[in-house]
Amino acid sequence: MAETSPTPPAPGSRVPTVVVDGVHVTYTVQGATKGGRGGATAALGRVLSRRRTAPGTRTVHAVKGVSFAAYKGEAIGLIGSNGSGKSTLLKAVAGLLPPSHGRIYTHGQPSLLGVNAALMGDLTGERNVILGGLAMGMTREEIHERYQEIVDFSGINDKGDFISLPMRTYSSGMGARLRFSIAAAKSHDVLLIDEALATGDARFQRRSQERINELRQQAGTVFLVSHSNSTIRQTCDRAIWLEAGVLRMDGPAAEVVGAYEASTRPRPPKTP
Repeated sequence: MAETSPTPPAPGSRVPTVVVDGVHVTYTVQGATKGGRGGATAALGRVLSRRRTAPGTRTVHAVKGVSFAAYKGEAIGLIGSNGSGKSTLLKAVAGLLPPSHGRIYTHGQPSLLGVNAALMGDLTGERNVILGGLAMGMTREEIHERYQEIVDFSGINDKGDFISLPMRTYSSGMGARLRFSIAAAKSHDVLLIDEALATGDARFQRRSQERINELRQQAGTVFLVSHSNSTIRQTCDRAIWLEAGVLRMDGPAAEVVGAYEASTRPRPPKTP
């Protein structure tokens, strides 16, 4: 599982915030059964160390021997097709999915957006800002000082007093914007964002990208999973391309995204 570095880095050195060393992530999901729905979603978080699986289960080898180091001040985009292992890798870095092989070392505490800010549908947006802020490690005083900034940033109240309504009345986009706003109100050693910038209008996406740049300057490293290649280009200076759990390419965002796009273009039919 993820390990926190016990010693501070030497002054003036290039500071690694995350080191992923030969990591494999394997988990077991419950297969569909006759007459009912499969339990794959519920079983996703259950990682089994044993190789034998019960009847009706399926073992998924989601991440296969991935290694890289991330450094303070970087914004790293994770790209790849659906099921390539991007979200699983984020969860492993956050310590939510222990590697079956290999090691993950982190300097400071990684924060996975939408997990640390675990919001509750029956509570109002206002109460969720408080609970989410506490879950992100803020004090009550810090939450009070930043409360209005969080609400304004999210745009929840742009069309009414939604912050006083239960979260279950929000659209999925409103909930995602509020989660991002809570997470972005605090500096992080490592901030992990999974598709958060896909929600909201162009104005919110622009504010989100600006806030990510501020977080990079203030603290540590930002990881971003997005299916929007333009978002990766605009927000990240580095990209990691995963395909079928394997690291295909790691380098400048423009180069990696360009190579990924070239691989997904349909090839012209062969002429007879």
